[in-house]
Amino acid sequence: MPPAEPSLLQVIVLAVVQGITEFLPISSSAHLILVPQLLGWPDQGLAFDGAMHVGTLTAVLWYFRKNLWPLTRDFGLSLRGQGLTPNGRLAWAVLLGTLPAAIAGLLLHDLIEGPLRSPKVIAATTIGYGLLLLLADRIGKQGRDEYTFRWRDAALIACAQVLALVPGTSRSGVTMTAGLLAGLTRAGAARFSFLLSIPITALAGGYEILKLVQAGAPSELDKALLAAAAAAVSGYLAIAFLMRLLQSRGMTPFVVYRLLLGVYLIAVFY
Repeated sequence: MPPAEPSLLQVIVLAVVQGITEFLPISSSAHLILVPQLLGWPDQGLAFDGAMHVGTLTAVLWYFRKNLWPLTRDFGLSLRGQGLTPNGRLAWAVLLGTLPAAIAGLLLHDLIEGPLRSPKVIAATTIGYGLLLLLADRIGKQGRDEYTFRWRDAALIACAQVLALVPGTSRSGVTMTAGLLAGLTRAGAARFSFLLSIPITALAGGYEILKLVQAGAPSELDKALLAAAAAAVSGYLAIAFLMRLLQSRGMTPFVVYRLLLGVYLIAVFY
């Protein structure tokens, strides 16, 4: 039985939730599972999920629009054997950092979309990875930006992104945690995390749209476009907000939020 068409309220609320939580280190997957459960909403369906991914992808592409051309250009130069510039190295790191999560997502899809979508799992990961983020923020040397990383740093962040397949972990949160542990500054870890979101979000959205096409499921185009627009605007604002907040408050506000959310989930579902 196909999922019920989402209401206009559901479209707006979940798209804004997706846009904000995709980039803040508080887990978008956890909130997109929990918000419908708490409000008694039915599953929104593949068309809606795909539209929200298009929206968040648009947000990060627009925010980093001035950075993407040098990365693309120097990546192309490296393919032609014309040397590896800092931009070229960063582009390769983004590409290589995507592969482990993409492969794991395909192999473990049923597990991720089944048993791991549990409020109890989300509570544990929300608290556990929140504390790890706090530790990384406190002990990380924060002496380098994303252009001066080592290849082992990129490998560490790539492996960390695989952990984000578990709901409640937060893709941005766990990759920023790995970046901080590798010695990147807060801003450098955040920028690398956001750049790393581009290919993985494109792959996730493309996969959902492919499944939708194969299933021949109906969708409401106007609501899908609204979802994409709401996710794009809220996602862009979330990136800008995080980059400003990191300079003054660090990761502490997000850690506090994760701990409070985890305690709430334990109280409700245990």
